[in-house]
Amino acid sequence: MLVLSRRKEESIIINDDIEITVLDIQNDQVRIGIKAPRHVSVHRKEIYLEIMEENRKAAQVGNVPLDEFLKEKSRETKT
Repeated sequence: MLVLSRRKEESIIINDDIEITVLDIQNDQVRIGIKAPRHVSVHRKEIYLEIMEENRKAAQVGNVPLDEFLKEKSRETKT
């Protein structure tokens, strides 16, 4: 892991087209701004992990008859 020190309004550049800027520092919280091309996904880590878990679950769906799948989904939404 590369560790860099930055002050307020200082930036780092990643891969020529991603800029991360320290916007504000208050107590134990740092606000950062990220400039990146639209094709680059930027997520908070906890959201990224949720997305990966949902993708993992979706990939585990095997060959299930459509009517059986719809019945199961219907049961899930009722609870």
